[in-house]
Parts: sequence; C-alpha cells; structure tokens
Amino acid sequence: MYSNEHKEYLKKRKKRKFLIILTQLLILIIFIVGWELLAKYEIINTFISSSPSKIISTIISLYKQGNLFKHIWITIYETLISFGLGTLIGIVIATILWWNNFIYKVVDPYLTVINSLPKVALGPIIIIFFGANMNSIIIMALLISVIVTIITVYNGFNETDQNKINLLKSFKASKWQIYKMVILPSSYPTIISSLKINISMSLIGIIMGEFLVSKEGIGYLIMYGSQVFNLNLVMSGIIILMLVSIIMYKVVSYIEKILIKHD
Repeated sequence: MYSNEHKEYLKKRKKRKFLIILTQLLILIIFIVGWELLAKYEIINTFISSSPSKIISTIISLYKQGNLFKHIWITIYETLISFGLGTLIGIVIATILWWNNFIYKVVDPYLTVINSLPKVALGPIIIIFFGANMNSIIIMALLISVIVTIITVYNGFNETDQNKINLLKSFKASKWQIYKMVILPSSYPTIISSLKINISMSLIGIIMGEFLVSKEGIGYLIMYGSQVFNLNLVMSGIIILMLVSIIMYKVVSYIEKILIKHD
C-alpha cells in the first residue's frame, strides 16, 4: 500500500505529465491554424511555404494514385534493413575493438575521420561501386549508422566497472568469460539505448541515399517535388517523413522498455 504522501506525489506527477502533453498539442494546433490562416489571407507566399490544407490535399492525391503507401513502405523497408545490419555489424566490430586494444588504436583515427566526414560526399563513389539502386541507398545508411553504433557500444564496454573485471580476473576467468559475464550484461542498457540512435541515423542515411539515386521512397518524393518546383509535394514529403520517424522511434522506445523490463 502506498502512503498518502506517495499517492499525492504520483497524482501531481500524472497531472504534470498531462499538462506537458496538453501544452505540446496546443502549440502544434496553434502553429497549424496560424500557418493555414496566414496562407489563406495571403500574408505568406504559399508557393514557397505551402499550407496545411494543400499538404493534406497532396497526401490524399498520392493515396488515390496508389503511390502513398508504396513510397512509405520503400523507405521503411530500406531503413529496417540498414538498422538491422548496422546494429549487428556495429556490435560485432565494437566487440573486436574491445577484445584487441591494438586493433582499436590502429582503427581509432579512421573511425574519427569517417564519422566526421559528410557521407553524402561519398555518394558518387558508392553509386559507381554498387550501382544506382537500393544497394547504394542501404550502404549510404550503413556508413552513418555503423560508425555511431561502434563508438556508442565501445564506449559502453569501456565504462564497465573495473572492479568487477578485476574480480573475475582474480578467479582466472578467460577474456570470453569476462565479456560474457560482465562486459555484455553491464553494457546492455547502452546497447539498447543505441538502438534509438541507430534508427534515427539509419533513416537519415536512407533519405540521403534516396536524394541521390532513388526513384521511390519519401526522399524521392521530396527531391522530385523540389526539381519540379512543387512545394506542396516537398512539404507533404517532409510531413510524412516526420510522422514515419516519430512512429519508428516510438516503436524502438517501446521495445527498449520491454527489454529493460525483462532484463
């Protein structure tokens, strides 16, 4: 049974959470209504800024043409592939770097350079090597997500309590046993949290790739709209992309909560 003070605290916390969500919704509603009114009374140039009503009309038009969910699915499909591969490859490489400090010292400056390099600059090279197809898009996303995953997970490995490692060493534990019994379990929250970073990085990489070579996907919609000066299509693509990114992030966050709860 909770005490009255604890019940009061939970009640206040719940009320505060409700007020935060309500304020967020009000800001969004005010922004959309204000945008629509400014466009309706021609205070802003709708050719450049579009308007909520035109964006909705464009999305409905894409749906009626049968293109809406096709473009959304292509982007989600590419993102999930790069997300899965990026997470797996990142954890494996981070493990190798932790296992062999010599390899880490050799690779570290290259990781720093690749991480700081704008990946879109490698676009033409990727297209030449892998062709103007989905493979290039996924490789572009992997270049972004893998490096971030490696760095995040490796840092998580290094933050493991040294006393626990020393304790196992005193019992003559092998490196594999230390990794399996201490390093990996201690880094579990970091690995799970890296999934949220990875899904965002993967989506960014996929959109960058679609800007360059795709004929399908949300990135293609945005790029095509800009090429034909159809700002309604550009803004629609951006809104769809925002919704997709929010949904994917929430799904990963939900999975994170389940995994942590079961841990």
